[in-house]
Amino acid sequence: MPALLRRHLLAVLACAPLALSPLPASAQDGAPVRLLVGYSAGGPVDQGARLFGQALAKELNTAVIVENKPGANATLAGSEVVRAKPDGLTLWFAASPTITISPNVMAKMPFDPARDLTPVAPILSYYNVLVVNNGEPYKNVQELVAHAKAHPGKLAYGSAGVGGSNHLGALLLARRSGIELNHIPYKGNAPAMTDVIGGQLNMMLDIISTASSYIHAGKVRAIAVTSPRRNPSLPDVPTVAESGIDGLKDFDVGGWYGLYGPRELPPEQVARLNRAANAALAQPELKKRLQDLGYELWTGSPQQLAERAARERTLWSTVTQGIVVN
Repeated sequence: MPALLRRHLLAVLACAPLALSPLPASAQDGAPVRLLVGYSAGGPVDQGARLFGQALAKELNTAVIVENKPGANATLAGSEVVRAKPDGLTLWFAASPTITISPNVMAKMPFDPARDLTPVAPILSYYNVLVVNNGEPYKNVQELVAHAKAHPGKLAYGSAGVGGSNHLGALLLARRSGIELNHIPYKGNAPAMTDVIGGQLNMMLDIISTASSYIHAGKVRAIAVTSPRRNPSLPDVPTVAESGIDGLKDFDVGGWYGLYGPRELPPEQVARLNRAANAALAQPELKKRLQDLGYELWTGSPQQLAERAARERTLWSTVTQGIVVN
């Protein structure tokens, strides 16, 4: 073999391992993005994640795969994101209770949301609606409070579990209005709603997006929404604050969904994902779909997400004293 050809062949072979070595994947090279959800498929968080994920995929020009990781107050999903490589390919579609309530009530929280995660973008705000069995005599919050005071400890409300937002929202309402209600925890909102419809429970708070169908079908009666303003999807339902009851005049209790990544997610990745999230929420089709479900779109910066999480974590710390979830 001529010397020149031999030297050329050796040079090619020396470079071959480099050519065959896989380059690290990132959120900028078209690799699919995993969007983790801490709840089962079919629930309100999963519903929001799938709608948002479809729109986000268009902005990132790559697949966004929603993965359900239910369990442990949604901390299983959060823990997987905490352990993930900070490459922008593993994100968490987190519901606010896991960020703001769980650290106050879980006996052993597997991670600290404020320390171990990177806020990427706010996504949605949501509020609850107070619904009662159709056979209950009270038609508004004033009548409910009067009835509860006349029958202390006799009214029961359901929730998706101890320490959840609808548990603590109802607890806060009871405390501020000076009434006593019995809490019956369930393993999800759906079975609790079934018992409100059937009369085994007097009432419950449920997310507007999932409660609306029961309300419009006449299966339960809506008394009030927990937002500071009436919700466009339930325009005839007053706010809790409209009751005029001392302690409830500034009642504003809701939740939100936010996008989080691993702790050391590079700033350039955070900025890119934030832009994509805000652009996704601006898509007319997604915007209308979410608003029809009773959600409020919440676009903004990672800092706005972090600040709201910190404020609400402090708020719930005062409400959850004595409540422990194992």
